Amino acid sequence: MPDGPLSGIRLLDLTNVLAGPYCTYQLMLLGAEVVKIEVPGQGDLARMLGADPGLNDRGIGASFLAQNAGKKSVELDLKDAAGRAAFTGLITAADVLVENFRPGVLARLGFGWPRLRELNPRLVYCAISGFGQTGPMSQAPAYDQIIQGMSGMMSITGTPDTAPQRVGFPVCDTIGGLSAALAIAAALAGRDRTGEGSFIDVSMLEASVSAMGWPVSNYLVAGQPPAAMGDQNATAAPSGTFEAADGPLNIAANQQRQFEALCHVVARPDLVADPRFAVPEGRKRHREDLNRELNKALGGRTALEWESALIEVGVPAARILTVPETTELDQLRHREFFIDLPFPDSTGAPEGTPRSLRVSGNGMLIDGRRSRAAEPPPLLGQHNAEIAELTARWQAASAASGSSASRDGRAEVR
Repeated sequence: MPDGPLSGIRLLDLTNVLAGPYCTYQLMLLGAEVVKIEVPGQGDLARMLGADPGLNDRGIGASFLAQNAGKKSVELDLKDAAGRAAFTGLITAADVLVENFRPGVLARLGFGWPRLRELNPRLVYCAISGFGQTGPMSQAPAYDQIIQGMSGMMSITGTPDTAPQRVGFPVCDTIGGLSAALAIAAALAGRDRTGEGSFIDVSMLEASVSAMGWPVSNYLVAGQPPAAMGDQNATAAPSGTFEAADGPLNIAANQQRQFEALCHVVARPDLVADPRFAVPEGRKRHREDLNRELNKALGGRTALEWESALIEVGVPAARILTVPETTELDQLRHREFFIDLPFPDSTGAPEGTPRSLRVSGNGMLIDGRRSRAAEPPPLLGQHNAEIAELTARWQAASAASGSSASRDGRAEVR
């Protein structure tokens, strides 16, 4: 989004795989100019990840394509003097630096926070790691599944018989990336007030525990350890997955009026008067009995029919879709959620490779407009030849913005 709220923000992206790239992709969609610094000849590990081996072999794996549209790619070896010099030039003019190395790696390369701050006092530096930059586990390696397990998330996913189970996508990576993007946006707003940059230490473990909300607070506040409940919502009943004539249906009749409306629509008004189900706590205690009665009634119509009928009376209900079915939803099409871009390197693509690429946007409109990537994900080193021009342009823009900020008194750094 060239004229988005972060337009003019210059971001260096040293991240790999998902949490970091997802963070910087969100910031790119909001207008930031993102330059991805990649290891020469190798690049982001996600370039070799995804369901299509052919794309992996070409360094544009599906996992990479999903999170890197709209970015530039520059190969720099930070272990090499020339690479460090080029990186230093970019640092002096950048607004944001994001990395997700193991804690201490960037410092050992000569770019710890004291050095970065010396080079650019206005820099916002965000380090994303599994457990944070400090503490007894700071040096432990961590992937999404490790964080899912340690956060307690897996212990409450599945049924009492199948838990612990992994959530079906890298949710902790995603939460970590979103937390980092939020913190960076906040730090940039703070810099407008103080003129000074900041160091952001994002722990995926802490971000994930924070996102779990009610299961954690039910234990901390009420002393009630959460348990795996499969497709049922522990906070209310009837609230979970039910069986229509042709497949599963989610219903969340969490409020009394919704429960009464549900019973009316499924032609079981007697359930409202049943003493087992008359009040919310009773419905939770007798959840299995209530679900059994509702499933008998729901078996007479399709999930789509029930979805329409229940929505009409204000009861939250929806079919349970596959990922392919979700991508075809009219709602997402209406909102222009998916972004269509040229496929990277399409001219040299083997037969059968799509010549266009569809990627996800974000979940927001700003002033009624969808944030969009302007370019497809880059090939490795696609913008190497532009680094001198890029550095000069960034430095000129940084000097101009610094002078402007100094005149209004906000950027006088000590």
